[in-house]
Amino acid sequence: MREIICFDHVSYAYEKGQDALSDVSVSIHEGEKIAVLGNNGAGKSTFFLLANGVLCPQKGRILFSGSAVGKKEKELNRLRRGVGLVFQDPDEQLLAGTVEEEISFGPMNLLLEEADVRRRVDQSIDMLRLESLRDRAPQYLSGGEKKRVSIADVLAMEPEMLLLDEPTSSLDPANTKRLEQTLNMLNAKGLALVVATHHVDFAWRWAERVLVFHAGRLVADASTKNVFADQALLQKCNLEQPILYQVGKALGLASLPRTVEEFIAGVKGKQ
Repeated sequence: MREIICFDHVSYAYEKGQDALSDVSVSIHEGEKIAVLGNNGAGKSTFFLLANGVLCPQKGRILFSGSAVGKKEKELNRLRRGVGLVFQDPDEQLLAGTVEEEISFGPMNLLLEEADVRRRVDQSIDMLRLESLRDRAPQYLSGGEKKRVSIADVLAMEPEMLLLDEPTSSLDPANTKRLEQTLNMLNAKGLALVVATHHVDFAWRWAERVLVFHAGRLVADASTKNVFADQALLQKCNLEQPILYQVGKALGLASLPRTVEEFIAGVKGKQ
């Protein structure tokens, strides 16, 4: 798989002598589904802000599509277009008067031709099923609708990778399910998706790879199964095994279930 972004021994401190992120090296490739775990203050948000070019490394370097990203505006803009960031609170991201205006804001700032802006807006609205909301004011939408608009907002920039900060927070089960379907649809189109979350059940159900941050360091980078099997790691980082993982293990199921459907099928298989 083609590498999209690479952190090469990256460190960053907001205050001198206190690294928010320390000596992080990691690569992310196209089409990956990655969950980022860690307690508050572990370094997840700083990792995202560096990956999106909001912050610049104080030590080490970041490479995007194989090329080092410096501090020049042209280089940073290339990174920001390629790596989209969806904030935890959509209200921090949604500013325009209508959904259509909101989604068109980014492409217009790229000084694209009007036809290209229209194509990107229409494509994003179609992908996120927002046609009925096109002329609505974003501030009056439901939480789930705002989340879809904020994702469409970033998709209109045609990134290669999406960073999503706690996308399931404040969503009810129905909207969480719709969001997961949306993420799977985007991943099927080749986008790399990196999701910061506190919900280990979501990470177990959805991700193929997990990055675990603790005290500013990347302490684990492994498959979802291997991360949640590592009791010492989980205890160190104050994480728990997902419910379905625990139940499947207690029942001795041949394959640990990631979804309720897999759990039911596994129990029936033992009968």
